[in-house]
Amino acid sequence: MSWYVLQTVMGAVGSLGFAILFGVRDRKLIPITAGGALAWSVYLVSVHKIGTDMFMGLFAAALATTLLAELLARLVRTPVLLLLVPMLIPLIPGGDLYYMMDYFVRKSLHEFGAASKKVMTEAGAIAMGIIIGAYIATFAATLLKKVSVHHVR
Repeated sequence: MSWYVLQTVMGAVGSLGFAILFGVRDRKLIPITAGGALAWSVYLVSVHKIGTDMFMGLFAAALATTLLAELLARLVRTPVLLLLVPMLIPLIPGGDLYYMMDYFVRKSLHEFGAASKKVMTEAGAIAMGIIIGAYIATFAATLLKKVSVHHVR
């Protein structure tokens, strides 16, 4: 099994685990698991195959995952956040957060500053992907409503 496939499977399992931990049940677990796999696979493809930097990889992954969550939320008839939050779990920079706090506790201020900058960059990329994805979904839904209203008349 390829290292990338294993990582993608673990991203899916991580999303599933957090969904269960958050109390999500029934038919929503399959889309959440697929979304976690999508999030990590888009990141891997962006960074390791296309060659983008970490910021663009996280941005692309968050954007794709947000668009999937928006679509699936409408199909499953559930709030977007219920799907989106566990789907994004694989993208959370846990290791970098750990090292940032370790540097802080050890009073290594130079390393803490560098690690903080990296964590903020990662969080910003994820946030931008979510915001732009939500905007695109809202714009598309509004556009589809207008088109369907004009066709009815």
